[in-house]
Amino acid sequence: MLIQRQIAPVIQDFRKWFPVVYLGGPRQSGKTTLLRHLIPELPYASLEDADARRRAEEDPRRFLNGFPNGAILDEAQRVPHLFNYLQGYVDSDRNRRFVLSGSQNFLLMEQITQSLAGRVGILNLLPLSVFELENSKAGLQLEEFVWKGGYPGIHGESVIPPEIFFDNYIQTYLERDVRLLKNVGDISSFGNFMRLCAGRIGQPLNLASLANDTGVAPNTIKSWISVLEASYLILRLTPYFENYSKRIIKSPKLYFMDTGLVCNLLGITSAAQLERHHYFGNIVENAIIVELYKKRTNSGKRPRFWFWQDQKNNEIDLLMEEEGKIRAVEIKSGQTYNSRMASGLKNWNKLTGSDSSGNFLIYAGEQEGELEHGQLLPWRKALDIL
Repeated sequence: MLIQRQIAPVIQDFRKWFPVVYLGGPRQSGKTTLLRHLIPELPYASLEDADARRRAEEDPRRFLNGFPNGAILDEAQRVPHLFNYLQGYVDSDRNRRFVLSGSQNFLLMEQITQSLAGRVGILNLLPLSVFELENSKAGLQLEEFVWKGGYPGIHGESVIPPEIFFDNYIQTYLERDVRLLKNVGDISSFGNFMRLCAGRIGQPLNLASLANDTGVAPNTIKSWISVLEASYLILRLTPYFENYSKRIIKSPKLYFMDTGLVCNLLGITSAAQLERHHYFGNIVENAIIVELYKKRTNSGKRPRFWFWQDQKNNEIDLLMEEEGKIRAVEIKSGQTYNSRMASGLKNWNKLTGSDSSGNFLIYAGEQEGELEHGQLLPWRKALDIL
């Protein structure tokens, strides 16, 4: 059974508004399956196919002339100069519509913004959301979802065990994408770097510490972080710089776009092991933040997310701007509420002078209600209403 994707109607809207639509996202997030199912009337060509890529590189005009009504061009970053020709084709014939997809933002976005400015609608497809999975299976548990993550290959008809899926995913990513993006010589060091990043989710990014533990220069770590980000594997959450306190943390925090990948990198092989793991709270925090991020990207919006933390470790896990208002969100992995969970929201109210109407405490329990400094929400309901 094909899992219905929330972004599908948004793609169709974008196709009405733009002659070119670009759908980005990590490898194996379901871009090709979705586009071929959603737009069966357009021919499909993958530029990872050596013959198709050679034709597009050697004679781009002839290649594009083969698609008089437009086409789906998969892994379009493999032939970036094709966009220079696309501009002329869509300008001369507004009925000719192209859909591009790609898994390497680093190679693609500069070409898109330069060559197709004003002509392209940009969307991203991330791994399956909780909502999408619940529509295909009943009784989704937090720990099971966080451990498995949302890649369709783990949840589709021919289910691949998570450990096997991610071992192959990482190896393929290292051998293909990493070498193509930055020509990284020591792939084993990059793999170790990914595991070290997984052990730092939810923490301010310390390039010097990562460089020391990986055995490479800090500038190399900075470059490698950009590779992970360009591959849609990580999310850098930047600090909120409103000057409520001069002594605030200014480094971004690191999260992965899929917690199943995090669990694999950390050697977590079951939901039960995850629940006992000392990073359990960080991984649950990662999962909730990314689910809220997916909800917005699936509707075609650009999330405006930050965190706030000072040097005394007073912090808010997530600040979201919605309709000009800042919402403060704290995330806890415990199933039993206690007043200490709301200490961050209490401090935020005192610091900013704001009321509690925009504050939310998300946790793994089932009770909900109004607190003195915000609203208590079970994780699943929070994903519905926030």
